[in-house]
Amino acid sequence: MNKNSKIFVSGHRGLVGSAICRKLKDSGYMELIVKTHSELDLTNQAAVTRFFSEQRPEYVFLAAAKVGGILANSSAPAEFIRDNLMIQSNVIDSAYRCGSVKKLLFLGSSCIYPKFAPQPMKEDHLLTGELEPTNQWYAIAKIAGIKMVQAYRKQYGFKAIALMPTNLYGPEDNFDLKTSHVLPALLRKFHEAKITNATAVTVWGTGTPKREFLYVDELADACLFLMLNYDDDQIVNVGTGVDVTISELVATIAEVTGFKGQIEYDTSKPDGTPRKLLDVSRLEALGWKAKIGLREGVARAYRWYVEHGNAMH
Repeated sequence: MNKNSKIFVSGHRGLVGSAICRKLKDSGYMELIVKTHSELDLTNQAAVTRFFSEQRPEYVFLAAAKVGGILANSSAPAEFIRDNLMIQSNVIDSAYRCGSVKKLLFLGSSCIYPKFAPQPMKEDHLLTGELEPTNQWYAIAKIAGIKMVQAYRKQYGFKAIALMPTNLYGPEDNFDLKTSHVLPALLRKFHEAKITNATAVTVWGTGTPKREFLYVDELADACLFLMLNYDDDQIVNVGTGVDVTISELVATIAEVTGFKGQIEYDTSKPDGTPRKLLDVSRLEALGWKAKIGLREGVARAYRWYVEHGNAMH
């Protein structure tokens, strides 16, 4: 991939896609192809085929997906499996068939691993047990995407790699309390509690589940690193290799936002998977390691939310 390569970043307005665009531009890649949903509906096979034959990109970062937290996944299971299957099938197949694409990077998710997978989760734990029921529809779609890129490599020799990021957060995140993931939802909750001088904030669950969080610009850095340096059918976990309890995350967010009130846990609400930590030894052996710690990442994400995120609601 050289500085003049034509690079298609799908989902460029989302959390991951926007970070990949920032990273590519900062690294001197200027020939980026981006399309909004109204310009190109990735669930429309004919439109995607036409786009690839007209634009003829050389590299593809497949970051477009329908994503959400526990609530969104449980309330719209049909949309999560349908839209994600359609998006990735259309993009992967068209990228192969158009003939110009030299390499494609597919982004999966850590939720592909079994609910009770050994911790930390290694890449070869995939398909060794049952999934977490609350997001199985999304997980099944992502597993299909992994198998699709592996199948296209096996049958057609199509160069495609698959990355499994851990929980992500940062600029352009979704801060909607109904559809967002845990960290941005908590950032917003604590910010609003501080502004309104609320005496307490209620957090879902027991606070005991452990989660790993990666600042999204670090994922973008890893994506570029692997696009340039990795070419194999084995999936690669991308994370920090460090996890914290939800209550430790809550304490960090309370400190960063300056909230001084009480923190209450609503134990009638679901916890989700008890622990999710990725084994990142394969990635580190390739030469990449995360650098931004949770406290620094949360502070950066909060700064972005105060400057931009409020305007979105």
